[in-house]
This record gives sequence, structure tokens and C-alpha cells, in this order.
Amino acid sequence: MDIVTLDFETYYDKEYSLSKMTTEEYIRDDRFEIIGLAVKKNDKPTRWIQGEELTTRFLSHVDLSSCAILCHNTAFDGAILGWRFGVKPKLWLDTMCMARALHGTEKSVSLKAVSERYGVGDKGDEVTRALAKRLTDFSEEEIAKYAEYSRNDVDLTYEIFKLMFSGIVGNQFPQQELQLIDRTLRMFIEPTLDLDLFLLEQHLEEVRERKDKLLRDANITDKKDLMSNNRFAELLTSLGVEPPKKISPTTGKETFAFAKSDEAFKALLEHDDDRVQSLVSARLGTKSTLEETRTERFISIGKRGLLPVPIRYYAAHTGRWGGQDKINLQNLPSRGLNAKKLKSSIIAPEGHTLIDADSAQIEARVLAWLAGQNDLVSQFANGEDVYIKMAARIYGCEEESVTKDQRFVGKTTILGAGYGMGGVKFQAQLKNFGFEIPVGEAKRIINIYRNINHDIDRLWKDAQFALEQMTHNGPVRFGRRGVLKVLPKENAIQLPSGLCIHYEDLKYEMTEEGSREYRYKVRRGRNRIYGGKMVENVCQAIARCIIGEQLLSISERYKVVLTVHDSIVCCVKDEEVPEAQAYVEECMRKTPDWAAGLPIDCESGTGKSYGECE
Repeated sequence: MDIVTLDFETYYDKEYSLSKMTTEEYIRDDRFEIIGLAVKKNDKPTRWIQGEELTTRFLSHVDLSSCAILCHNTAFDGAILGWRFGVKPKLWLDTMCMARALHGTEKSVSLKAVSERYGVGDKGDEVTRALAKRLTDFSEEEIAKYAEYSRNDVDLTYEIFKLMFSGIVGNQFPQQELQLIDRTLRMFIEPTLDLDLFLLEQHLEEVRERKDKLLRDANITDKKDLMSNNRFAELLTSLGVEPPKKISPTTGKETFAFAKSDEAFKALLEHDDDRVQSLVSARLGTKSTLEETRTERFISIGKRGLLPVPIRYYAAHTGRWGGQDKINLQNLPSRGLNAKKLKSSIIAPEGHTLIDADSAQIEARVLAWLAGQNDLVSQFANGEDVYIKMAARIYGCEEESVTKDQRFVGKTTILGAGYGMGGVKFQAQLKNFGFEIPVGEAKRIINIYRNINHDIDRLWKDAQFALEQMTHNGPVRFGRRGVLKVLPKENAIQLPSGLCIHYEDLKYEMTEEGSREYRYKVRRGRNRIYGGKMVENVCQAIARCIIGEQLLSISERYKVVLTVHDSIVCCVKDEEVPEAQAYVEECMRKTPDWAAGLPIDCESGTGKSYGECE
């Protein structure tokens, strides 16, 4: 397959730029102008095509449908090709995505940084001199320099790709992951989903009315009313939210964590209940809630065209996908009043239906299988209700007698206690779900979980030993044989996909209390890591490997339009729904060859909108 590497140079100014706008906004804006296109076929010399007219003529005369198109940040260049010129290649490639997967999400993946890392050359800065310049504003000398700058970017991108693909420098990039990059980019570059503008406009009005009513009902006429910690805590409690707390560095006593810098407080800006968002936004002096701004953004996108689904490949430390372009579809509200409005506004094109398949309890299943907790694995495989079984052990009763509340505690235990959580944290987790128990009872439940899942408990200890050995470059393994490979010299764990979880500059540090803990380097400092946390990282990463294989299998027959955590959404013709749903479920239940003995299951739903699928 021929590889066509390319790079667009486009007009920008201080207000109209990718630093101020999303990719979707920028490309669909009336101010958009192509200054030129640098393009290279395989290893032939790179060409410069100047201006939109010549670019249009060039692209209309070349057939790219059988080629692979390579860029650095293909979401941008690919969207220009797709939305403005209708280009659909056989494969989309992206060295930015590849760099994130190969070197971890904590390193810069700019073309400049990656070029320096691979020693392929220097990226110029001619683009900085193109600020606010239309094509007609360039002198011949200036446009010649700009053309050379763009050709150099293309040459750097192609050289980086060759090194990544071949593994000459570092690990070879897995072929399967190239396919996943392509499928992820197609969700954005080749949009399928539409937006229900009427529903969105209605929802926006309701959100604003609810916010105003909340403040009126709380007798809040002045922001000063919100600045009383006790009064604000009462308001949060009335909405079923436990006010976040912290230890005051001044007094050493517990106090409310209501400062702008308190992460637990800021997290409430993304609470499922938009009334909570309204209160916190008002306290912080923010004009709009997250629900408002996201709904407004959806409306703006819907007025411009179809919904390009912006999913960031390898966004998390564990390789999971993430949101981008200021509409985090990985984090749409799922609970609270009007929770489904945004999801329901995402609709299939006429004559089509959405199928949303969710991998059931995937992390809990992976954890039991990886640890060799065979009794729990068997329960999953036999389709037994593991939550009821856990609740029966906790409350010392027959499974038939387990109540709804007791099952909920059993469920929270299975899903929450698998990574070494202690009693105090478990108590807080239950409290967040509106279920209060004494801390002594929480500790008792945690002890029961650990006693009956001794292989999982041992896995945490094995992971802790692996951390110790990694810092000494010692040989070590943990988990089921042949699944993971510990790479001490790289401070990494190789996954079944061939990619790695990185723990850069891993070493132990002494705490103020005199104990030893392990930390690794991230952009904002150093993160603590311990056995239970590393097991959590690994289980999430393995689940992502499984979801990736399932996504590729589904995409062989149907178009995948979205993936959220452990779910995959595809779009099919109405008449194909029964057959397609059966095929999707078959794919979602298939165990990878490398995961023999791992029982996988799924649940699926269909609907004309994303919200109807639940």
C-alpha cells in the first residue's frame, strides 16, 4: 500500500486559531483558508501545492482511496481532506497517536518533541511568521520559506513513521494498533451521527430555568450568601451530596474543601446533577454550568453539520480512549434529572439504528482471571450473580434472602474492593452512593472480601514485589503466566497488545512518617504507585486490549461510531438490526487467543438515539 504523507498550512490569527477554537469549529469556519499543501508519496521528494484552487485541482486528479494517508495530528489534516474534499483513504495513520502509545501519555508528542527524540531533524518555526496572513499577503520569498517549512514537516513525519513502524528505534509498533488508530480517526473524520437541535434547544432552556429556580428556592440573591461554608454545605447536603472535606494546613483540623484549588470541590462541576453544577458554578463565580456549555456546544456543532466524534486514541496511562475537542463524550452524565437529554440528542441518520454494546463487569472479570481466583472466574463463567453471592457472605444469609440494598453492597464490594481499597475509603464510597455504614462495618466487609479472594490479595502483593524488583532491574513476573511482561530496564509492563504501561523514573522515596513508597514521574510531579494501584492499571489496560480487539471485529462488518469506556456503539441499517445485534454480541463475548479461560459477557441495546440504547 502506498503511503501518502501530507501537511496542510492554513490561515490563522490571534482569535481564529486552534489555540482558541476546536478543530471542528476551525475547519468549518467561514474564515478557513488553505495556504498550501505539502505532500509526499512513499519516499519520493515532497511537493508543495500552493493555494486552495491548486490543492482542489490536485486532490480531484489523484486517487487516494487505495492509499494510507499519514500525518502528524491526522484529526486536523484528515478532517480537511474528508470534510472539504471527500477523501476516504484505505487507512489513516498518525505519528502523534503512535507516539502517545509508544512513549506514554506524560511525554510531549508535538512534532518538534518527537523529531528531537528520534533524531530525524529540526522542526522550523516559520509558521509563527504566518500569523494573520492570507495567501495574498505573502511575498514570494516568504511563501517560499513557508513551503520549505511545510515540506520539512512532512519529511520529518515520514522518517518518524518509518522508525516507529520498523522498531529500529525502540519497540515496533503493533499492526493491530495501527488499525485501531484508523478506526478512532474515522469516528471524527468521517462523521455519521446527527444531533437533534430541537431537543438540545429545549434542554438548554430547561437547564437554565433549573439553575435560576435553584438559586431562587435557596433564597440566594447575592453571591455572599454562597460564601458561608456552613450554608453552602447545607445546600449540597440537601441535594444528596456529601460536602468534600480536608485537613486545614493552618489549624490541622478538618474543614470544608470549598477552595478553587480543591480537586474534590472542582470535580462537582462535572456532577451528574446539573443542580449541583449550578451551586458550585455560582460559588466559583462561573457564568455557565458544564451542562449549559456542553449543550451550547452541541447546538453549535449541529448547526454546522454532522457530529464528528472526537475520541483521543491512547489518552490515558492505561491506553484507554479519552475525550477531546471540548466535548468529552466519555463523560456524558448518566444519572440525575435530565441525564439522558444529551445522549438522546445524538441520533442515527435516517434509515439507520444505533447498537450500544457494553462489556459486562470486564474489569472484575479480568482481575479474577489474572489473579487465578478460579472460584470467582467460574461464577462469572456460569452466569451466576456474583453480587448476590458476595452479599450472602457479607451478611451470613442464604442467597435467596439477599435484599436489594444488601446486593448493592455486594456489588460495590466486588467492583470497588479489588484493588486494595481499605475500610475507610470503602465507607466513603458507599456514602457517595447514599448508603451509610459505620467504619467498623466497612472494615469488616473489606476483610471478608480479602479472606474469600485470597488469590486477588496475593496479586496485590506480587505487584508490590514487582515494583521493588523493577527499581533494581531484577527479573520478575506477576499475574497469569504469558499475559504480562515486566520490563525493568524500561520501567514498564508490556501488555498483550505489545504496547506498555510506563512508570518513568520509578523509585522509592521516604515519607515524612519514615515509610517507603514508590513514585514515578509525570508532567505535574511524581505519582504514588503501589501494588493495588498497579493491579488496577494493568486490569484497565487488559480490558482496553480486549475492547480494542472487539472494536476491530465489529468494524469488519459495521461502522463503529463511538466507544465509551467498555462499550462500543455502531450504526447499522434498520433492516439489519437483528442480525447486526447478534453479530455485535458475538464479537463482544469472544475471548482473545491470549486470554484463554477468561469469561467475557456483554449487554446491548438499540435505538434511534444514543440515549434510547440504554
